Amino acid sequence: MKKLNYESQQTLMDEEVLQKAVAEQTSKAGKTATAGRIDFDAVPHIRLEYKNIQWIDHLWDFTSLARLDLNNNLIEKIEGLDRLINLTWLDLSFNKIEKIEGLESLQKLELLNLSNNRISVIKNMDKLETLSHFLIANNLLGQLDNVLYLRKFKNLFTLNLSGNPVSKEDDYKFFIAAYFPNLMYLDYRLLSDETKKEASSKYHYVLVKMRHEELQRQQAHAAEQSQKAELQLHKDAFVESLNGSYLFESMFKDDPEAETLHCIREVACLLQTFEHQMVDLCMQLFEIGLADHKRRETEVNYFFRGQTRALTDYQQKVSQTLADFEQQHKERIVELQQLSDPDVVKVKISHYNDEISKLSNSLMSLEFQMVSQLEDIIKKLDINISEMVANFSETIQGMFAQCRDLEDNYNQNVRKIAVATLEKVAKDDLDDDIPDDVRSLFTDKDTVMDALSTGHDNHLLKINNRENELVTGVNAWKVALIKGIQDKELKRNRMHLSDVHRYVDHLREQLEECL
Repeated sequence: MKKLNYESQQTLMDEEVLQKAVAEQTSKAGKTATAGRIDFDAVPHIRLEYKNIQWIDHLWDFTSLARLDLNNNLIEKIEGLDRLINLTWLDLSFNKIEKIEGLESLQKLELLNLSNNRISVIKNMDKLETLSHFLIANNLLGQLDNVLYLRKFKNLFTLNLSGNPVSKEDDYKFFIAAYFPNLMYLDYRLLSDETKKEASSKYHYVLVKMRHEELQRQQAHAAEQSQKAELQLHKDAFVESLNGSYLFESMFKDDPEAETLHCIREVACLLQTFEHQMVDLCMQLFEIGLADHKRRETEVNYFFRGQTRALTDYQQKVSQTLADFEQQHKERIVELQQLSDPDVVKVKISHYNDEISKLSNSLMSLEFQMVSQLEDIIKKLDINISEMVANFSETIQGMFAQCRDLEDNYNQNVRKIAVATLEKVAKDDLDDDIPDDVRSLFTDKDTVMDALSTGHDNHLLKINNRENELVTGVNAWKVALIKGIQDKELKRNRMHLSDVHRYVDHLREQLEECL
């Protein structure tokens, strides 16, 4: 196909060009173009070939677009497609594109044509999970191994690499057939079963190794995703890092005097017991947190189901009210158009305006009922969640109080050992196996006692900070949840009231036009 672009006549891709293209396309399809501005958000397909377009722009309103033809232009960069989430067909062939990019939002894309461009590497297509047809003929692809990037697309049915340097390599066809066993067409030619069988035999050992490596990567990725999901659950429950010794270890972090004291056998034993007790309490906190999170989540889900049922019932009532009125309104308009006496028309319009007022009152009444119902269930949710959060906070505060008691007990016992050790040092009665740094520390009573006091304060600070973090987090979550629901409901209410007013004004305007 010959490219017919002329760089001296570059076209700016703006709203005017798009409206013209849609209007022409609609006309050719035998449809009547709507007067005024075209609703871009309802357009399913737009053709913009041979228009000397250099930049992709002004497509943000085409949210329903399923097919976009931009072939045979002057486009250098793939961009401006972020809002086209329903796109299934994209033709960018015969342009000046050097890099694959800007496709992250096109998760429904099935056909991508990048033939006759200047692309040297296949990349940045990870989100195109439904891709079945990929055409990238006559580009600059030079590494056959780079084509293996496409193995992630399990639905790939057609692949065209002809005209690239890779297509001239030895065993090109067998290489592709071996590594893409589900591929049906290569360079617009059917891959026969014989070709696939020979390719599988030729690359057997390489394929076995590669599949094993891919499986390992998939398993590692699955494990990573599972770990991320688990960590997110812990964060959502506000108990992250409580399922182990993290809190305990953080208490003694960067405390050299504590490390020195732990060289004393009695202190080491106390520390071990303290750690076991702290970890047990933290694990209890962790389990309580997860259980409470599940209860809160159940309550929130129950609320949203009730809200959805209420809104659905409300919308059905509104739709029925409007349907009943609109049928009568159409008949009234027809009646008015057939009347010739202006005085009779005015009387009728006055009466029909009264009917519109009744409709408005009915819609407002339904909305008031809906608002009242939602206020009640939001209030109930607030009460239930507040009670849950209060009980949870009280429970965890009691658990953290136990953590502080353990620390107090540990500190008192260590002090007793320290005093006894100081007395032994004064009498030069220390065991010979005591390290020199311990002997040095216990030559000064004030230093030892200051170290113990500082350590004790730091340990309690870590416990208090973690408690505050948990309590503050769960309470902030509760406030944000209720406020978010209330704000969303307020926005819904305002939008509906505005819709009713606009609709009523529209009905009255229709009546006025009959005068």
